[in-house]
Amino acid sequence: MPDHPPAAGIVLASNNPGKVREINALLAPAGIGIVAQDTLGIGSAAETGLTFVENAILKARHAARASGLAAIADDSGLEVDALAGAPGIHSARYAGEESDDAANCARLLAALAGVAPNARGARFQCLMVYLRHADDPTPLIAQGTWEGIILDAPRGSGGFGYDPLFWIPALGASAAELDAFSKNHLSHRGQALRQLIARLLPSAAAVATREASDAG
Repeated sequence: MPDHPPAAGIVLASNNPGKVREINALLAPAGIGIVAQDTLGIGSAAETGLTFVENAILKARHAARASGLAAIADDSGLEVDALAGAPGIHSARYAGEESDDAANCARLLAALAGVAPNARGARFQCLMVYLRHADDPTPLIAQGTWEGIILDAPRGSGGFGYDPLFWIPALGASAAELDAFSKNHLSHRGQALRQLIARLLPSAAAVATREASDAG
């Protein structure tokens, strides 16, 4: 039996179009449908947690309570070794509260100016949470990690966030140069979501795993 049988309706606690697009693409083969919170008139939760998992739970509870539905939320970010793990939980607002992807990438490049290529190691982290209802005492939690190196200039036009600066040495490409299918197979978010699917719906997990293997 699955740990948490999926509810008939699931709200995605995100107003980030890139995240919504990626998560929809990953859930579609499993037959799990979601509705983004902004389509229900739900605003963003205050991210007052000190860790990725705390913020993910805050966002999921906020969306579940406002919608009356089960909720999926993630909190993701980039950890750069040379910056002692920054920008971390502040990744989306690294250049300021109203900053966009371009501003965040520009600040990251400025912070790493003069840092040698062999000292620019980094990873994307994703903590993803599923709640059956707003007061669910046992949230389902999954984590994905994607290792890479920060470039000294953007490459590629796909993806979002820090993707143009995130280099995957084994592929000889940035995350922004990958097609959507390949990125979803490899990414921190894809890893975490497949873990959730495996516990929500084992038969759907088999489909997701098989498709991931085909991509390899």
